[in-house]
Amino acid sequence: MQLILRDSNNGPFLTQVINKAQAEEGLSSEQLTQVKSKAVLMSLKFADKFYNKYKMHLLEQAAYDVIGVVSLGLQQLSDNDHQQALDLLLAPEGLVKPFQKGWSMLAAVSKKTGKASLYGDVEEQLLQAVATPPDADEWDGWAQYQQALKEHRRTQSMQLLQQQFYARTHFDEFEHFSLEEVLAEVVFYRALTGADKVRQDLKQKIRSLELQPHWFSETFFKLQTEATLAQLPDANSVAIREDLGQHFIPALLRTLHFARDYQTLAKTNASPEKLDALEGKQGLTNPLLGWPQYLEL
Repeated sequence: MQLILRDSNNGPFLTQVINKAQAEEGLSSEQLTQVKSKAVLMSLKFADKFYNKYKMHLLEQAAYDVIGVVSLGLQQLSDNDHQQALDLLLAPEGLVKPFQKGWSMLAAVSKKTGKASLYGDVEEQLLQAVATPPDADEWDGWAQYQQALKEHRRTQSMQLLQQQFYARTHFDEFEHFSLEEVLAEVVFYRALTGADKVRQDLKQKIRSLELQPHWFSETFFKLQTEATLAQLPDANSVAIREDLGQHFIPALLRTLHFARDYQTLAKTNASPEKLDALEGKQGLTNPLLGWPQYLEL
């Protein structure tokens, strides 16, 4: 594998580190040769495991994979500091530690679809997104990983909310399509009922609930949302906050106003068809964030 070095600050992080070290005379020719030799050896091992080391184009792909994974791990371990990264490269483990770190990072955020990946725990598309030639003018592997990490935390947070705040243990994958929807139902249900766990009975409970005047404010729902997030691990609460749109709290308040109308109609012993019509009309004009979507059978 050729490590072609260019004066670029946007290429693979591994190449950036080596370029800067050479420019500042912090990397001798002997040290560079050792780094290259380890890179070649790792590429051969990678190709032997996942491809075919006797086919040149596959060996080249393995080299690109290794450079991308090493760049990812190196950037994480060094906190994007070039000198720390160089120290890692020149340590006895050399490229091995950054590669292991990068691989574990990719494995952690890879989607588990049930379909086997060529790369085991690492999603094929994700590895392709970080793989790069050493002389690439631009490398967005870090940005691709960050996006995958964001998606992973969003999915993880949705599952955590369901596990922690729902009474039921089985969920319909089509019931909620976003993290915001799950959080909204948790916040809305718990705020109105005072219950710890969400159950599929809000449409029945709403008939007897006494809706307090102080509930009809954004401040009330802000406090309720914060109280829910406070019960989650920091990483998940941060992920949820980043996912929430500016209309989240106003939408909860709007849903509460609808709930009052629904309650008023329900107390007249209105037919299920009338209640459904009210719900459907409101849902079409303004989505009811937090209002239960289940069907009453």
